[in-house]
Amino acid sequence: MTDKDYMEFIENVKKKSGIDLSLYKEAQMKRRLKTLYEKKGFRSFREFYLGMLQDNQIYRLFLERMTINVSEFFRNYQRWNVLERVILPELVKKNKRLRVWSAACSTGEEPYTIAMILAKHKLLDHAYILATDIDEKAIETAKTGIYPERSLKEVPNDYKSAYFLQEETSFFKVKDEIKRAVVFKKHNLLSDPFEKDFDLIICRNVLIYFTEEAKKELYKKFSDSLSQHGVLFVGSTEQIFSPENYGLKAAETFFYKRIQP
Repeated sequence: MTDKDYMEFIENVKKKSGIDLSLYKEAQMKRRLKTLYEKKGFRSFREFYLGMLQDNQIYRLFLERMTINVSEFFRNYQRWNVLERVILPELVKKNKRLRVWSAACSTGEEPYTIAMILAKHKLLDHAYILATDIDEKAIETAKTGIYPERSLKEVPNDYKSAYFLQEETSFFKVKDEIKRAVVFKKHNLLSDPFEKDFDLIICRNVLIYFTEEAKKELYKKFSDSLSQHGVLFVGSTEQIFSPENYGLKAAETFFYKRIQP
């Protein structure tokens, strides 16, 4: 594997999909994709790309590997508890009709989690919840609303009984009132425009895969997409240093509030 081989692969993938792999951490992404192409019998990134052109299933496997679809409901429960007890009441003081964006939502556990929290507090009927991801297959999985029991391991019992139906021995379905509340769309964080005026943006455990330059650009774009009192909620390994550089200030650990202009 040579740098030229990978650079050509980056160029070809960008032309085919619009995905710019140069904005992802190189060593990490190379390692993930090399493991995949060797498993499929390819010997180089060039061969891998030609395989993607000839077989759409190979292309699908590439998308799944580079988007890192790992999620669960109420992941890092203490942070969601802070959102429910501290952040949400402050947001509702400013606006009871909340606009929420779950960015890079993977298979839907995250936007459904916030929908359940809003439902519990009688805020769901007037809320707009947008959930986006680059992986169309992940979005299709999210729309079904059916999950293995392991995805619910951090769900509090009151939420589990109120918002899930047990389908089979080890599968649970999100209730229709929660499913209907979430709008799913395909979206590339690194190239597509952002909607505006969100009261809450949730983007967790995704930015760690991007280069520092890409992260800085995304922090600024997220900040610009928040409403005047909006809050950005990031993952437990994604603390923002010098948030004021992006028009943000720390509200709680891993929560950043937009600074009013």
